[in-house]
Amino acid sequence: MIIRIFRVTVHDGKRAEFEDFFRNTAIPLVRSQPGIISVAAGVPRPESPNEFCMIMVWKDVDSLKAFAGEDWREPHIHPDEAALVHDRSLHHYELAEA
Repeated sequence: MIIRIFRVTVHDGKRAEFEDFFRNTAIPLVRSQPGIISVAAGVPRPESPNEFCMIMVWKDVDSLKAFAGEDWREPHIHPDEAALVHDRSLHHYELAEA
């Protein structure tokens, strides 16, 4: 399984608009994808007031590619997010079985 950690920093003054998109569009979209095992989403805290993250566990790379495309290693954003996002990062890991 693949852990995918996506982090977004939004522009000052765009937190509420992005949070609405995040909760009502992005999270439901990811949760509806074939091959998604779990989704945990994080919203800002006082020490990081413009940062959001989404931690996903995918069944395999093929499922992830079906969702994100052949360039699945790149941190894409939805067109509706473009004016809101200042910075984004993406990391992948193999799930360590305990």
